[in-house]
Amino acid sequence: MLRALWLSCLVFTSGAALAQQSLRTVELRAGMYRIEAEVASTEKQHEIGLMHRASMPAHAGMLFVFDQAQEYCFWMKNTQIPLSIAFLDEAGKIVNIADMQPQSEENHCAAKPVRYALEMNQGWFRSKGIKAGSSIQGIK
Repeated sequence: MLRALWLSCLVFTSGAALAQQSLRTVELRAGMYRIEAEVASTEKQHEIGLMHRASMPAHAGMLFVFDQAQEYCFWMKNTQIPLSIAFLDEAGKIVNIADMQPQSEENHCAAKPVRYALEMNQGWFRSKGIKAGSSIQGIK
């Protein structure tokens, strides 16, 4: 009985346990808008991303930092919240933005080689009038 209870607790909490744990954050700016972004810079952090989270604050996001510019692609497997992703070049200029649906394995790719990707709650970029060609400041 005790073993069954332990197993059911393990199954219930396993998704939350797989969520990204305490990443360093940076303050970014998109025009007059402040973004508090968690930084995913290792391969393991890239793999987990925003998986298994139930929500994200309105001004928060995740910045993916890559060692070299490539046409990176993202999907939403095991991600519960709808997101928008901006693909950024070396200077922080937005190349393209895509909306991504929760739990989807559909690929969303950069239109050309990029060094960064910024995930925000879905519609955040659109609601602020931020589009391809806009810049994100604070990326070092």
